Amino acid sequence: MRNSRLLKNLLAFFILTAIGCKQHEPQQTDDNNMALGNPSNASRSLLNPDNYLIDHKYYIESYNRDKGEPNWVSWHLCSKDIGTTDRLDNFRPDETLPDGWYEADNTSYRKSGFDKGHNCPSGDRTSSVDANSATFLMDNIVPQAPNNNQHTWEHLESYCRNKVKRGNEVYIIMGCYGTGGTGRKGFATAIDRGRINVPAHIWKVVVVLPDGNDDLGRIDENTQVIAIDTPNDNNLSNNWMNYTCTVKSIEAATGYNLLAALPQNIQDVLENKKFTGGN
Repeated sequence: MRNSRLLKNLLAFFILTAIGCKQHEPQQTDDNNMALGNPSNASRSLLNPDNYLIDHKYYIESYNRDKGEPNWVSWHLCSKDIGTTDRLDNFRPDETLPDGWYEADNTSYRKSGFDKGHNCPSGDRTSSVDANSATFLMDNIVPQAPNNNQHTWEHLESYCRNKVKRGNEVYIIMGCYGTGGTGRKGFATAIDRGRINVPAHIWKVVVVLPDGNDDLGRIDENTQVIAIDTPNDNNLSNNWMNYTCTVKSIEAATGYNLLAALPQNIQDVLENKKFTGGN
């Protein structure tokens, strides 16, 4: 009898794992949060806990169980996402994480010297209470140096929203890599008794398009791409333009394929562009 139950449990596990492995491919549709591709080939397989795909409806992420934070988060931003909903500030655990996984909560960053830094920001999801609330799930958060979060990063987020208000839509992928950052209380490699990694770098890639349809089909060699890679350091510059780089350099640092859904010839051009400013 015991062996029979064990076999049933193992069979259920492998079925769920197999189903999860089939769910990692993004749907190639307009406005899809992962339309640019799945950078790390994340899946919902329990055999892949450090590259675990989670669809929060308003953004999609690859979650890293052992680091207690996302590897990357991907989302689409257009005028319909920007409304009048107030910032909710309801930081909370993601209770949908698999059983037995550590869940960060609103106290996990207390007295750490690091901000609860959003990946998909609250300001990009003000169309409804549900949309804004989703951004405060703790698996959308990383330990971010306060000056990075409140100044450098906030300025870039506002820049992207202003792009949208001027008739554009943007696709965004944000993530972090490495270990060890400098917050308000100095250098640290982890917080919350070692359960949450403090990243060394925080990066973002933004693809800008005029409002329209057939988004992937409209991306070409002339499409505007913004890539930045910032040190997670409280002494960094407030000007995000000081940290512009190429998509290719972020790929080299992370091992990701950040524009995987695009034709290779388009990728080759866009990934080697460095943003130098402009409207």
